[in-house]
Amino acid sequence: MKLYNYALAAFLGLSAMSLTSCEDKLELTNPNQQTTDKFTSDDLEECVIAAYNHIRIEGSTGRVGYTIDMTRGDEVWNASQVWYLEFDNFNAPITNEITEWPWREAYYTINVCNFILSRTGNDDAALSESMKRIKGQALFLRAFSYYNLAGYYQNVPLITDYDTYSTLDGLYGKNNSYDEVLDQVEADLKEAITLLPSREEGGEWAKGRATSGAAAGYYARALMQRHKYSDALAVLKDIINKKYGKYSLMSNYGDNFREGAAYENNAESLFEVQYLDYGTQGTDDEWTPVNTSPNATQGHAIESNLCPGRFGGWADLSASPWLYQLFKSERTTAGKLDPRLYWTLCTYEKDWEGFENGNVAYTQKLTPQDTLVTNNLNGGIPIAKWTNIRTNLYSTVTTGLHCGINLRMMRYSDVLLRAAECENEVNGPTQQAIDWINEVRQRANLTKLKLADFDTKDKLFEQIANVERPKEFGCEFGRGFDLLRWGFFYDADRLQQLKEHSVVRLGINFLPTDPVSYSEYGSDDKVISPVDYFVPGHEFLPISQNLMNNNPNLVGNSANNSSDNTTYFKEKGWTVHPVTRLSK
Repeated sequence: MKLYNYALAAFLGLSAMSLTSCEDKLELTNPNQQTTDKFTSDDLEECVIAAYNHIRIEGSTGRVGYTIDMTRGDEVWNASQVWYLEFDNFNAPITNEITEWPWREAYYTINVCNFILSRTGNDDAALSESMKRIKGQALFLRAFSYYNLAGYYQNVPLITDYDTYSTLDGLYGKNNSYDEVLDQVEADLKEAITLLPSREEGGEWAKGRATSGAAAGYYARALMQRHKYSDALAVLKDIINKKYGKYSLMSNYGDNFREGAAYENNAESLFEVQYLDYGTQGTDDEWTPVNTSPNATQGHAIESNLCPGRFGGWADLSASPWLYQLFKSERTTAGKLDPRLYWTLCTYEKDWEGFENGNVAYTQKLTPQDTLVTNNLNGGIPIAKWTNIRTNLYSTVTTGLHCGINLRMMRYSDVLLRAAECENEVNGPTQQAIDWINEVRQRANLTKLKLADFDTKDKLFEQIANVERPKEFGCEFGRGFDLLRWGFFYDADRLQQLKEHSVVRLGINFLPTDPVSYSEYGSDDKVISPVDYFVPGHEFLPISQNLMNNNPNLVGNSANNSSDNTTYFKEKGWTVHPVTRLSK
């Protein structure tokens, strides 16, 4: 049973007033000085649920907090040329209020987590099992929030002490450095690993909750953001060796993108954000920052953002032709298309006849003559992930906050490919790195890679970064974070590569799946490349003017100042792998 199925009322009712409801249960002279022994695990459990709630509403993963990162990559572009255009073009101004939404939801979660941690004490050994789990979840969710904040906004206030909220200094926090924030993320996750049970130890409780495996996975991610590859490799090996629970790849790749108990919280999932399955929801679409009604639907709106207007979608985001051509460039050992293409993009392909649900878009059967575009004006290849376009369950988009497909934020395939990347960084191309990559490729029935074909570290990195990861995680959250840690914005050749990957042709009078050459940019006004609008420093989102107006201690980041971060990256001793040609 999912976490929210037994506590939906708490998810919704506590969304806006979680701290008050926790404190109202206590009759103390000074409610700001409540002690652990006066605060039961049942009381704190309600606060934990409130914290989970705010990682899944519109400003966080429920829509904007997820989709903005998709546009920061080279796999997705803003087909509507409206809603996400400034994020897609890497030049969002400080007046764009949408930039505030992920910030607001993250700090709400952090505030609740800080409250919980202020009531669980510093002596982990003295905690009961239930209190250990509560503290571990609070540490994980705080780290999850700060990891995303740093990746989006670079230099954010680091607030870890709930009691400081009673002073103006606490209310108006100053910016901390990127490194200071990620130091805290690492510390929180490292401690959370020791407090949380594995998925097997947690049993039914673990479905929908953070476990030691989730904490370990995100710990490795945080380490990799600052090129701590050796440390990250040790953690990833522990996950692979089942130290934090048993994880494995689902035999069917598509099972990671369907809703229902048979597919969600599966053996491949280290952490996923929970949404109510379609048909079990409420009736109210309550957009940010409301979400307090007991009738709220508690689904996500990503399906609405991605799906074509033809089926009732908002047609905002579309896949790049580069990603499509990447899938088409390699066949399986049986001579068929990579099955991951089916669940990533929605195009008609002869190979899909008799495969899964066939050439279906919702319940409509596609034909070879049926050119399906995302946006009715600007075209684009429809994205299938996190939608029901391929599931054959519904005839139209579940518009609004209704889609019930859980968002798998970290899958075991990510562990394997990250382990391969770290192994390559630490030891150069090795058979072990190749073996981990091949484990992921095997599910797609692709030919095994051979170590002999990768004589340099740079060549294997190219394979991981621009072949294996895009095909496994195409159009999922995380590509923007990858590009940051790889330093692709700080190298002229890599930036040019991003421009070439991102090039698209506007309009519906051509096949959206046709290759588009960057050489046409400038000579054809229908050909655009969002990365061509990139302004240095805007690999991060700006801190909005509204936030700075409300907090006199807050200053802007590199996006506010359009300042280049190349020096920071290179002063750390981090290198950008040169663009390397791969053999066909």
